[in-house]
Amino acid sequence: MKKIAVILSGCGVYDGAEINESVLTLLHIAKHGASYQCFAPDIEQMHVINHLSGEEMQPNRNVLVEAARIARGEIKPTTALNVDDFDALILPGGFGAAKNLSNFATDGANAQMNDEVLSACKAFANANKPVGYICIAPAMIPLVYGKDAIATIGNDADTAAAIERMGGQHVNCPVEAFVVDEKNKVVSTPAYMLAQSILEADAGISKLVAKVIELSH
Repeated sequence: MKKIAVILSGCGVYDGAEINESVLTLLHIAKHGASYQCFAPDIEQMHVINHLSGEEMQPNRNVLVEAARIARGEIKPTTALNVDDFDALILPGGFGAAKNLSNFATDGANAQMNDEVLSACKAFANANKPVGYICIAPAMIPLVYGKDAIATIGNDADTAAAIERMGGQHVNCPVEAFVVDEKNKVVSTPAYMLAQSILEADAGISKLVAKVIELSH
């Protein structure tokens, strides 16, 4: 049985992991007969958003504690993620990927990743194991794989331009499709960067999970 690590960035589209993307990822991993283990950094969120009003709220929350909501409590800190235990890695989107796993939301092309998350992602890159990045998470691909790494976030011109300035190679992609960097074994799909419904998000995510698992053979 293939074992897939999943790194979450909190809980909720505006300040953490996108819940639909995360659940669909876990569902399709299971449907492919693979197992998963969720991880998240044990850090404070950048901020907390009231998902009803869109306003910031207090107090702040912990990324690992919030992500545990999605994982039904079955989650570990990213420091416990050992690449040798897994065949592949997937990072769902949500603004948490750009606020908590990295600071892409505030720093754009000058973004840096959380050290723990970068270390985990680089471990999979160095082991030549496949990784899937969903939604806004592909903005981190150039930080992990360096110059000319191929990524998609869909077709948002400003985000694509930032990825190019970071040294990545952005490829426009429709919601139901995905892009593969064959050299680096990296798969990306736009999901809710483009999706107008859960069905549209599912179309690309299901294919990304299938491709990541295929590349792990």
